Amino acid sequence: MKVIISPDSYKGTLSAFDVANAMQRGILDVDPSIETVILPVADGGEGTLASLIASTGGRYISENVLDPLGRTIEAKFGVLGDEETCVIEMAQASGITLLQDSEKNPERASTYGTGQLIVAALDKGFRKFIIGIGGSATNDAGVGLLKALGLQFYKEDGTAIANGVSALLDLASIDSSQLDARLAEATFTIACDVDNPLIGERGATAIFGPQKGVKEHEIAYFDQCLKQFADIVEQQFHIRLHDYKGAGAAGGVGGALIAFLNGTFHAGIDIVIEAVQLKQHLKDAQIVLTGEGKSDRQTLHGKAPLGVALAAKSSNVKAVLLSGSIDKEDKPVLLNYFAVVESLVDESTTVLQAMQEPYRLIRLKTKKIIENTVNMGDE
Repeated sequence: MKVIISPDSYKGTLSAFDVANAMQRGILDVDPSIETVILPVADGGEGTLASLIASTGGRYISENVLDPLGRTIEAKFGVLGDEETCVIEMAQASGITLLQDSEKNPERASTYGTGQLIVAALDKGFRKFIIGIGGSATNDAGVGLLKALGLQFYKEDGTAIANGVSALLDLASIDSSQLDARLAEATFTIACDVDNPLIGERGATAIFGPQKGVKEHEIAYFDQCLKQFADIVEQQFHIRLHDYKGAGAAGGVGGALIAFLNGTFHAGIDIVIEAVQLKQHLKDAQIVLTGEGKSDRQTLHGKAPLGVALAAKSSNVKAVLLSGSIDKEDKPVLLNYFAVVESLVDESTTVLQAMQEPYRLIRLKTKKIIENTVNMGDE
């Protein structure tokens, strides 16, 4: 019997790799001869880097870069096991988790550090990039990132605009002549499931700004700043980002990558599944175990467990979902995609207990799931 173990992280408690390790222990508790393959997954947001490195036998490279508020920090990017593909997770340098709640500052927060990571990877010879753009602290239209790559932004009088989102209102021209020439040789795959445009009622500021510190009465102002950037990009480069699907991802970084790095969007889980070669591993497997911190109907909208389930279905492999908690009313719809749907939280286990002892409970639940499967004769 062969079991593939491909969970996402249980956010706030365990990394995807730790969840997978606990699941593996539960499987081997049933029968040490069961073959297991650990392939942690993610959906393009925070944790994607760790999953890809763990699943492909890759490695990390550390660099000193600027955080969203301009402080020097150590951030990592990854190199997949193929030694060709570089993975940059925006949250490492420009993530909201790098700030305390009291530090959130959408006017100042910059993506410059993410641009520095790209430059560092270029310096080391990498030209094939996967960029995970979830979890950002920024609403700067990606201007900080673009500055790090050599773009220059000018006022009407020919002087450089100041730092900060408000300065975009002074933007009159963009000089791309100093853009890092090595980018012309590079490819950028954007791991993202967000299709929001740059501006408007579904735009970067209106939808994601409040969680980054934008107050309700400031939304229209910040949106006007991003509109000025989009207007200049359209005038000079004939690319309309205003309503471009995905341009509003990560406070406008999606649009910056599209316009100046020729980036292409792909569902985060699809990128991860391809990178970890999940479908090849499924060919001779009987079960694939996946899970996440909380599963509900949103799981069916591009989240990692759904991607695993769809891959399993195409290979005629039984998909099992084991998550931290699952809304009871959503269990029937999840059973349309998973042969087994279980959660740590149940009649005998509270949410608090599940968060305090996730490893032990995952191991126990997995053991029961595998025992039931073996007893049904699915060997």
